[in-house]
Amino acid sequence: MKTTLASLAVTAICLAPGAASADAQTRDFVVNAVTELFIERDLTAIDRYWAEDYAQRNPMFPSGRDVIRGLFANLPAEFTYEIGMVIAEGDLVAIHARYSGIGPTPLIVVDIFRVEDGLIVEHWDVMQEEVLETASGLPMFDPMPME
Repeated sequence: MKTTLASLAVTAICLAPGAASADAQTRDFVVNAVTELFIERDLTAIDRYWAEDYAQRNPMFPSGRDVIRGLFANLPAEFTYEIGMVIAEGDLVAIHARYSGIGPTPLIVVDIFRVEDGLIVEHWDVMQEEVLETASGLPMFDPMPME
């Protein structure tokens, strides 16, 4: 498995007291998967990380690993994916992220992945357009520290 800057940053984040190392391993696995595919655009990551019968819960896309391959092979060059906070519990990993370059306004997304037998087997997401001026004055998204 390739070591990436994003995976090193996630590994460096301290776990909450009592957090299980299995949660950390699952978190790192999913962060590596999305980093290699979404950020580095390495289409071979699909075969390493996603189950062939992967279940897609986004209503706009059918299930299956080939759908992911087609989607990522045709993303615009300006597409970017930024990782924010990452939460893992058991076989589930949630990533708060920003998608840019696929429309006029970046999307703030929570991607939820389920891992089984060492592969991503299921995905859900919730998306909304990014708003820069919020009532609280706080941003909708803070990128993961990359130190």
